[in-house]
Amino acid sequence: MNDNATRPADQFSTTRWSVVLVAGQDPSPESAAALEKLCHAYWLPVCVFARRKGWSEEDAKDLTQQFFARLLERKDFSGLNAGKGKFRTFLLTAFTHFLANEYDRASALKRGGGRIIISLEQFSAEELGGLAPAEEVSPGTLYDLRWARAILQTALQHLKAEMCRAGKPELFDTFKPFLTDQAAAGEYAAIAAKIGVEAASVPVLVHRLRQRYRELVRAEVAQTVSSPLELEEEMHHLFAVLSQ
Repeated sequence: MNDNATRPADQFSTTRWSVVLVAGQDPSPESAAALEKLCHAYWLPVCVFARRKGWSEEDAKDLTQQFFARLLERKDFSGLNAGKGKFRTFLLTAFTHFLANEYDRASALKRGGGRIIISLEQFSAEELGGLAPAEEVSPGTLYDLRWARAILQTALQHLKAEMCRAGKPELFDTFKPFLTDQAAAGEYAAIAAKIGVEAASVPVLVHRLRQRYRELVRAEVAQTVSSPLELEEEMHHLFAVLSQ
């Protein structure tokens, strides 16, 4: 099991969010880099939230860029403390206040100042297409759903990278569908014949890959909290969101 997947209590001082929290009056390059990585990971959830709040797609993108630009330009992190809790909840509260303050100035302001904080080229057409508001879903629920999907996608990318480094990219492509779905009758046997292993080996390989995937999901969530208790709470919330 990877050391980053299970974090003892004394290791939570090095998660990205904890690094930001402890910056206090003396922000460092490390805390700035940690915050930037968190902002990149949360761009889509925040933008989707703005869309569901009624902003047009272009306005939502501009507002999201400006929000993260201001967040990244902070010179003083003293307002952040362990009481702020999870990054997910901190960010949603901060962005909600930001939108409220921006409403009256929106028509007179070139939001984002023309700056590109997050390049939209990193997102697929499918992901950007998901910016359309889902009217039957509340803004907060949509934010959490996009957050959960982003966590899973990042973990999946890490898993693919690991298997590519191990020289097994084909196996990743073969087993990827079974990370979240059950195999139909005869599928494992067909895969066994394809990759040249015993039929009984395939479910074992799938089980190991699923286990590693869960570890990577947990490790990714751990980067956005500052204690073991918060990690367990976020994992529970993640599964609850995905089960809706």
